Amino acid sequence: MTGTVMTDAAEMPVEAVLRGELAQGDVVLGTIGPILGHLLANQDHSLFSDEIVARVSGMANHVARQLLSAEAEACESDDPKRFAVEHADTLTGALVTSLPFLTHCHALSLEWQLARRLEERSGIDPVLSPLLQALIASDDAATASSAMAMLAAQARFMQQQRRMELPLGELPPELFHHAVTTWRTRAGEGDVLERAEVALRMAYDEGAARLGLLARLVSGMGGGARAALSIGHAGTALFLSALAAGSRQDRDLTTVSTNESQLARLALCLRQAGLTPREVEEQFLYLHPDVALPDGYEQLRADRAGALLAGSARQSVS
Repeated sequence: MTGTVMTDAAEMPVEAVLRGELAQGDVVLGTIGPILGHLLANQDHSLFSDEIVARVSGMANHVARQLLSAEAEACESDDPKRFAVEHADTLTGALVTSLPFLTHCHALSLEWQLARRLEERSGIDPVLSPLLQALIASDDAATASSAMAMLAAQARFMQQQRRMELPLGELPPELFHHAVTTWRTRAGEGDVLERAEVALRMAYDEGAARLGLLARLVSGMGGGARAALSIGHAGTALFLSALAAGSRQDRDLTTVSTNESQLARLALCLRQAGLTPREVEEQFLYLHPDVALPDGYEQLRADRAGALLAGSARQSVS
């Protein structure tokens, strides 16, 4: 990005404050993967909540069991479910050596927590938001169809998170590849296993996954996607996808930015996405009602917010 390097002399005081807080947030982001990996390996939950650790562990284990079930069925095992359960811990341990895999599960956990918290505190439906209702009622058949598919996918997501599950088909492409490759490395060679892998890969459809549906829905809204930057109107899932697109940030990182340790990143993302300072304040009332934006924030331009984010040491949470 041209002109993203800012000298101290060119910075306003609020930019220096946000730059400092962003750097502190980057340090926290750098610890997420290693800490989660340590906790899952050692069952020491002192630094992260038991719920987050259990949820991440549950999702990883569910991914492992799906892969092992496919292996057992391909090998015509008498009891595929038992085979998967007996070998799941070992494969789970291998899967969570990937920081991108761990941090994706972490981001999904945070998204679910946020959706539940906003439902309890502000009455925001975690599945059917006013914006999604409007899109479902759209005269444009493609938009209405995408919105209906998104409604079903979001309902499944909330149920899956309650059960601490993560279907293979919901993994982003690079993480799906990681999971399958990790399983095959441990399972060994053989025509049967090769056919099982081919079947898994053929069944995978990125476009049908919830995150793919969200990205396509936001993209299809064009300029109207600005409406999705109101979490009260759009709901958590659409809001996070629209904010990620508008701020040009990774969606997992955008999700983590809603955490109280990442307030500067959230404020910068919202501003870069095009919200006015007043609109940013409105979103903070939903997300962090007890937090005030720093003095001078109203003078921060969107391009300056983008420059600060571009200079961040963390462009992703992995």
